Amino acid sequence: MLPLDHIRVLDLSRLAPGPHCTMLLADMGADVIRIEEPGGGRRAVMERDAQDDGARQREERRAAYNALNRNKRSITLNLKHPDARQAFFDLVQSADVVVEGYRPGVVERLGVDYKTLAVINPRIICCSISGYGQEGPYRLLVGHDINYIALGGALGITGARDGAPAIPGNIIGDYGGGGMHAALAICIAIIARERTGRGQNIDLAMTDGVLTLMAAAISESYGGAEPVRRGGHRLTGLNPYYSVYRCKDGKYISVGANEVWFYENLCRALGGEQYAGDHGATGERREEVRAFLADRFNTRTRDDWFAYLKDKDVCAAPVYDVEELPDDPQIRARGMIVDVPHPTLGNVQQVGLSIKLSETPGAIRTLPAARGQHTRELLQEAGWDGDRIAALRAAGGTE
Repeated sequence: MLPLDHIRVLDLSRLAPGPHCTMLLADMGADVIRIEEPGGGRRAVMERDAQDDGARQREERRAAYNALNRNKRSITLNLKHPDARQAFFDLVQSADVVVEGYRPGVVERLGVDYKTLAVINPRIICCSISGYGQEGPYRLLVGHDINYIALGGALGITGARDGAPAIPGNIIGDYGGGGMHAALAICIAIIARERTGRGQNIDLAMTDGVLTLMAAAISESYGGAEPVRRGGHRLTGLNPYYSVYRCKDGKYISVGANEVWFYENLCRALGGEQYAGDHGATGERREEVRAFLADRFNTRTRDDWFAYLKDKDVCAAPVYDVEELPDDPQIRARGMIVDVPHPTLGNVQQVGLSIKLSETPGAIRTLPAARGQHTRELLQEAGWDGDRIAALRAAGGTE
């Protein structure tokens, strides 16, 4: 038994946050159905026009490795076509959740908004994921992760004190503020539906999610302490014992000895007993500690230092590049990079499941489906016969 194997999700989303949300649900057993545009839409057409055979093979490989689309089925429907829209409505009748990531107002123009769908299925839960939300003066602004973390305050506190803000990748706004928050919101709405019998609409703004992730930093800044600043706070690089250091091989190691006892262990392990009492040092003395740590870490390779420090009760870990992840014994032991069989590519590496349940664990059941792979199957499940499916295909409502 999988914990969400009684839940059906219709996924209208395209870019990272929505597919990440529905991947999390699918990994836990939800029947996630990707509603895709026939032909893949304008972005896919431009990409295909620029591809040669080698590029198409690379695209096939990229698609197989795309964890965001695993454990899902795929149907193509042109929602601007009335018959295709009716097919979508027929799927809604047996669905629990609809996820979309359009700009605000698009689902209303397509006629697939929550008010419309709730008439068809009062138990439906609709989750709209957008950059700035469905309300407010910025609701129609275009954006990407970098913009959401900028407005939400996360970008401003990331990086060196005297440098520009450091871009952390799209893991904060798109995945943390967006995908994970959306999956949580959907699960909460499902629990609420058990009590009320009705679905509801979820307005999920990635910028709101970023602000939620910033709760501790915001609370500390507004609560009378010094505001959290880039490179000027205990968690953003102010102190030498919470930082990264370059090692002899050019790789980096992270140190997080915030507590006094961990700091003292670090100093002793590195032969710097004279600095063990300087946890609260400021000014020149603090910079002297920083210089000592930098010099010491530069005498050995990153992996040598980690092997030496990991049994010294010191908060330290290697800074990995992504290609190094599968070789780490802890990541392997936790099943966080796994091999999944593919019919032509052999084993495909995918990120594993971070949510580990003792009684009803999730699973990677299938690799990503080809666009429209389950169109006929899903329409038949919705009660369509072969003639009706063929007519829809002929009219351009599917492919």
